[in-house]
Amino acid sequence: MIPGDTTPGRGEMQTTAIKDAVARQAALADHHHVVPESVTIEGFPDDGLDVVPPDEERSREHFVPVTRFALMERLTAPSAWPNGSAVAARRFFAYLDYWRHQRYGARLLELEQTYEPFSPDSDLLLTRSFTDEELDGMQLRMVEGMKKILKQANYSAIDPKSVEEILTQDSHYGLDLHVDFTLFEEVLIYYRGASTRKDQKRMLRKFLRKEEFDVPIFQRLFLLFKLKPLQERVREIMESEKVSRKEAERMANKQRAHLPAAVVPGNIYMKLFKNIPRSDIEMVFPNTEVKYRMMDKIMLSGGGIAGLGGPIVGAVTKFGALANPFVAVPIVIGLGGAVFRGAMNFVNKRNKYMVVMAQNLYFHSLADNRGVMIKLIDRAAEEDVKEEMLLYSVLAKEQANRRDLKAIDVAIEQYLKSTFGIDIDFDLDDALKRLIADGLVTEDPNGDLHTLPPREAAQHIDEMWDSLLDELPDIDPHEGVEMDIDRLRAENGLPAKEAADA
Repeated sequence: MIPGDTTPGRGEMQTTAIKDAVARQAALADHHHVVPESVTIEGFPDDGLDVVPPDEERSREHFVPVTRFALMERLTAPSAWPNGSAVAARRFFAYLDYWRHQRYGARLLELEQTYEPFSPDSDLLLTRSFTDEELDGMQLRMVEGMKKILKQANYSAIDPKSVEEILTQDSHYGLDLHVDFTLFEEVLIYYRGASTRKDQKRMLRKFLRKEEFDVPIFQRLFLLFKLKPLQERVREIMESEKVSRKEAERMANKQRAHLPAAVVPGNIYMKLFKNIPRSDIEMVFPNTEVKYRMMDKIMLSGGGIAGLGGPIVGAVTKFGALANPFVAVPIVIGLGGAVFRGAMNFVNKRNKYMVVMAQNLYFHSLADNRGVMIKLIDRAAEEDVKEEMLLYSVLAKEQANRRDLKAIDVAIEQYLKSTFGIDIDFDLDDALKRLIADGLVTEDPNGDLHTLPPREAAQHIDEMWDSLLDELPDIDPHEGVEMDIDRLRAENGLPAKEAADA
């Protein structure tokens, strides 16, 4: 039986259902994949590069694109549970939801404390000082913590090298973009929900009539970056380019010219975007440089040449009169005006590009920095709850053994496909580990899985909640020391004590 089967008379899952699922598994084997840790660009379609493989070659995602409320509604239908236990199951799922979010809340507190020295948005006084070694350890813990949260939220990693390889392609918005990745000490790029959306564009071959086409997008795109210290980049340039320190500093400063002034090496920046075209992934970086496409250069240069044509012809026909300064001055002014118009065409085109980029990032942006952390923590908890509800709905209705898990996995995927029309790779192993860790499922030496009934499972979470405050982890920081009042004032730009007293 599938997890939320509401067929009359089938409220209790039967062993034969697992055997049927085993048979279905063989037929579905070609579609059952594992999402890789890092996605590289191989086997792209002929119509342009993408940072992920095409749909038919890409592994299915773990992401369950259904709200936990919709899932709970279907999984707790009265006919889906035997002996009228649907009400108890619904109550247990509500307890489980609160419990999982609370556990992630504790992780959020720890991450927030670790992130504080790197936050670009903090409006709080800096009261603690850290050594370079301590900051390095906190940075590592922060980045690794975000990787774990992203994995739990069912995001997939993108190798930054994949982004570099598509920089030569025109973007969806007609922009040729460049990003210098050598500036970054840390770069994480993750996505969730690689899909397509419909868009329209006027086509010259159709006499400027609009034509509809599919745009590959990331429904969610996460970016974390931290700049390298300037002197570290200078040393890299000296070594790679074999130049003096002075020349390396000039080159390093030129590379940073495209960065906003507010972006500084000591901070860790996080961004979350929605519905970003996959070919425009470079647009989300802070040092994105807008370049002209070859066609733009030809057209703009052509316009400049055409503008120069008239004055040049006039200059040739009046060459004999150049000795007269009153004749030469208008010709020079005409030549200068044509050059100026050509230059202004380039400037206007670039400004138009920048407006397009700013408008699209404005509408695609979801959260920044600490807001990203909070949003991802919530999404990770929600994904866990959905996976656990699905698996529990199977295990609580029938005795199962570890050897049955692959069949159960397939049965859950079939349920999601038939109920919601979604095709995903259900992450059964991760859900089972959490249910076992919380004592809701136990495994004996023979591999038999024993699951608490809904009423007992709810009571078990109730008891864990009661003991929660007694088991809270110590959030006292292990790094850094509190500053005295004089240093605190100096570090935060406050007036000295003598000036304040005066």
